[in-house]
Amino acid sequence: EPTGCTYSLTAPSVVNVAGVDMVTATVDTGACEGAVTFQTVACIAMDGEPSPGRCAQGSGIVPAQVFFQPYRPGATYTATGRGCAATGNPPQKVCSENGPLTATL
Repeated sequence: EPTGCTYSLTAPSVVNVAGVDMVTATVDTGACEGAVTFQTVACIAMDGEPSPGRCAQGSGIVPAQVFFQPYRPGATYTATGRGCAATGNPPQKVCSENGPLTATL
């Protein structure tokens, strides 16, 4: 029986985008068994902040990459992810959660 797709979440890391330090994480699609990925979502939140953080979506097999700012050196960031695929006939939604992965940056 088809099980959907596997997804990988990267741990939060610091990147420099146009001279600005940001925290990023990515959800990428791995192997699919009898399914087609239609959405990936990557989210980052900074521990101790009242805001829910930030999320970004990827469509199809395009990875979801989220950028979080402001970057605060020494803060702890948590990344979570989700991937959803369609499988079966008629197609049914199958989602897989990833994380959380935490890093003090």
